[in-house]
Amino acid sequence: MSDIRHSLIRRDALSAAKEVLYHLDIYFSSQLQNAPLPIVDKGPIELLEEFIFQVPKERNSQPKRLNSLQELQLLEIMCNYFQEQAKDSVRQIIFSSLFSPQGNKADDSRMVLLGKLVSMAVAVCRIPVLECAASWLQRTPAGYCVRLAKALVDDYCSLVPGSIQTLKQIFSASPRFCCQFITAVTALYDLSSDDLIPPLDLLEVIVNWIFEDPRLILITFLNTPIAANLPIGFLELTPLTGLIRWCVKAPLAYKRKKKTTLPNGHMNNKIAKESVAGIDRDFHLLYSKLHLSVLQVLMILQVHLTEKNLYGRLGLVLFDHMVPLVEEINRLSDELNPLNASKEIELSLDRLAQALQVAMASGALLCTRDDLRTLCSRLPHNNLLQLVISGPVQQSTHTALPPGFYPHIHTPPLGYPAHAAHPAHPALPAHPAHPALPAHPVQTFIPGMTFPYRPIR
Repeated sequence: MSDIRHSLIRRDALSAAKEVLYHLDIYFSSQLQNAPLPIVDKGPIELLEEFIFQVPKERNSQPKRLNSLQELQLLEIMCNYFQEQAKDSVRQIIFSSLFSPQGNKADDSRMVLLGKLVSMAVAVCRIPVLECAASWLQRTPAGYCVRLAKALVDDYCSLVPGSIQTLKQIFSASPRFCCQFITAVTALYDLSSDDLIPPLDLLEVIVNWIFEDPRLILITFLNTPIAANLPIGFLELTPLTGLIRWCVKAPLAYKRKKKTTLPNGHMNNKIAKESVAGIDRDFHLLYSKLHLSVLQVLMILQVHLTEKNLYGRLGLVLFDHMVPLVEEINRLSDELNPLNASKEIELSLDRLAQALQVAMASGALLCTRDDLRTLCSRLPHNNLLQLVISGPVQQSTHTALPPGFYPHIHTPPLGYPAHAAHPAHPALPAHPAHPALPAHPVQTFIPGMTFPYRPIR
């Protein structure tokens, strides 16, 4: 690597950047012939930091600065490289070497350039770059993923009006990137404050993507080998938890935003009232469509969990993530005052009840009724939620196991302790249990296939 460095020092910044990609392409192509997952050592990383990110090797040296035109040319060089490299394995390892955080001073430059590269790839539809970015989002700590999502949202929702249509079109080009982007966006916008409510344009794009094919949000899960213990601090396998949070918190979050933006909580201008009412209606319809799509995905999830032999063993909607959601709903309900937000509280709790019920029945959420009773005990009263908490429990066909469990809890979940059983409600009729696992039909996932279920209009 030292010989390569000496030859690159004599070149101008753009020539050196192009040359370092060429040398590392040869280096990693050779390594991949000997090992399917070669270890990226310090040498290639240092070359990339010095000649791509312009971070000098010597501590006392001043970092070089590319002007705007040179930076654009560098992005074009990188885009063209990933487009022209035919081997996906080489593309992936070069992308990872370029943009995997190293915990050093080059990380800021690394993230800035990554945001601009992916933004350009969206604009000119460079699918290889988007696919590499999807893999990067899957294996990089969530904090960095949120930074990339924020950069893209700024570019396509704030910087240039109308450019959101360009982002919308990548759905057909790279569904895998769209899935990971949605997961990162739901981590970014958690509705905990008015600043963390997703922009209307972004919300509309994501809802339309998912409504067109709800299975989009399962792409990463369906195409990833599942480890027994999922890594902590990374994005989740699906955006399901984040989307449930959006749907459940939205009525209360928008009510809070309206309350804080109006002087004394009142609006006198008729035109302003009509404008706000129209925006509220748009948000309401979008979240209703999204909630429907999320429930549809949860309903088909049981089949896919069974295919992977994970039914009842892996929760894609973690109970631990439902705890802060319920706490936030309770806090918002108290903050808004039930007398002034009764409709919003009712809608929020209805959606929570529906999501919990369908997630439990499909095996996405692993918990017992006792868990739910404890979790929801402090929430305002809601008829549907009470029905879910105390409703009928499906009985097991396994006579050796105690009653009161959903079928998917018979097998201890991966990484979870087995829950204690509680007796079923004797006054309610038992529902027929699910058949044994092999009896479930197998449904092959086809990314381009239109989702067959549509709401009754």
